[in-house]
Amino acid sequence: MIRAIRKNAAFALAMSFVMSGTAASAANSDEKTNAKAYNASLANLTDQIGYPGSPCPTVQDWKTRSDKKPQIAQAVSQEKPKLPKPLIPITKDFKLENGLRVIVSEDHSVPVASFVLIYDVGARDEKKTKSGFAHLFEHMMFEGSDNVPKGAFFKHVQASGGQLNASTHADFTDYYEKLPSNQIELAFWLESDRMRSLKVTEENFKNQLDTVKEEKRLRIDNQPYMPAALKTEETIFDNWANAHPVIGSTEDLEGSTVADVKQFFDTYYAPNNATIAVVGDVKSDEIEELAKKYFGSIPSQKPPERPNLDEPKQEKAKYLKIEDNQAKMPAFWMAWKAPQRRDKDSFTLNMIQSILTGGASSRLYQRLVKDDQVALKIQSSYEERRGPSEFDIFCVLKKSDAETVRKIILEELQKLKDTPVSASELEKAKNKTLASFFSSSSYSSLQRSLGRGEILAQYASFYGDPTLVDQDVEAYLNVTADDVQALAKKIFTPEGITICDVVPGTAKPKAEG
Repeated sequence: MIRAIRKNAAFALAMSFVMSGTAASAANSDEKTNAKAYNASLANLTDQIGYPGSPCPTVQDWKTRSDKKPQIAQAVSQEKPKLPKPLIPITKDFKLENGLRVIVSEDHSVPVASFVLIYDVGARDEKKTKSGFAHLFEHMMFEGSDNVPKGAFFKHVQASGGQLNASTHADFTDYYEKLPSNQIELAFWLESDRMRSLKVTEENFKNQLDTVKEEKRLRIDNQPYMPAALKTEETIFDNWANAHPVIGSTEDLEGSTVADVKQFFDTYYAPNNATIAVVGDVKSDEIEELAKKYFGSIPSQKPPERPNLDEPKQEKAKYLKIEDNQAKMPAFWMAWKAPQRRDKDSFTLNMIQSILTGGASSRLYQRLVKDDQVALKIQSSYEERRGPSEFDIFCVLKKSDAETVRKIILEELQKLKDTPVSASELEKAKNKTLASFFSSSSYSSLQRSLGRGEILAQYASFYGDPTLVDQDVEAYLNVTADDVQALAKKIFTPEGITICDVVPGTAKPKAEG
């Protein structure tokens, strides 16, 4: 659910495109306008806690309406929120003859539509000596195709008042366009043209190789704590498919040929390895016709072989120490192997993550930053994947030594094992989860056509069922204090921990010129 900065920066590498306010205004209108169905559900939720008609009470609301607090506490403790079902109405779900699956969810509240395309390929699908290909293709996909010259992809979308982005992960790669709904055909044309005829040339490969190398230098090598973050993950996992970073190895990319790159594209960038979700002010029958028109003639490919992701149980604690010339203060990681996405325990672990570091009232923040004042920063992250995953705690020290601070963290983890969390603390964690689904400020908000599109495409691609989000929200709300206590005992074992100490380096920066 909630990813720490190192996940966003290193493991979900995204291309960010700066857009003018004018070009983005039309596509952003659904970011600022609540869809009718979700307004109704949010009004229902807020009615239950004493704030009818106010979907997102502000901090000032809580301060000035103190007379409401008993009513809020009573309502929260006695009744679960009544959520609309389905959370994301699906108007049409079909598959083309070449295997491309398309899901459509109509929402005519604002004239905007989002197009999300997921390819079932990520860093885990790479071969040894060929790491970094999945992320490389996130860049290569903008190098031009038969009918869209290099650089024109951006221009077409922006000139139509839209926005776009792409990201690479351990287990998938996604691309999206958000456009005025009368321009949605543009997304079909652009995406189909590069799926059909991407320009995989020696020139484009070398150009994007240089881009990836620069990105690694900028976002990882020269960022404090980031090299240690990658090394920690490599140490946690024993299986190379799970352990190597999304950014890959520069040496691997430099040792590859354009033929290697073309083979990767032909294997994974095929219609039968892709899923599309279109959400917004569209007509389902027209979307089906557009899918057939633009994607129907692209041939399918042999289904790719999938990697073995098995991880042995860790029987002994692991430790490493890294000197970081970019770090100004000492820090450390504590990490454990964790259950995969949608595992029964994954819902509980997200609650634990929120209880430990979810805001200024969380346990570790209160203990380390506010009370004992031994940490400048404390955060935890649960990186959920379709396969072995990771839970970690990251701490930047203020004073005291790392061992002393780790002892405090272990004390707090022991409290989770020994004593059930209170009903109010668990409810707060659940409310944060609900906020991630319903708050307009959340990237994955169901109030946004893009958030709904991402969810539909992911669930359809990963699990074959785009409606599973309903079950998952219920699973979060059904987590009990006993679940939290049992999972804390299961996950946070002394033999299962990986520790990485980061110490500031002593090397002096090189003089320029």
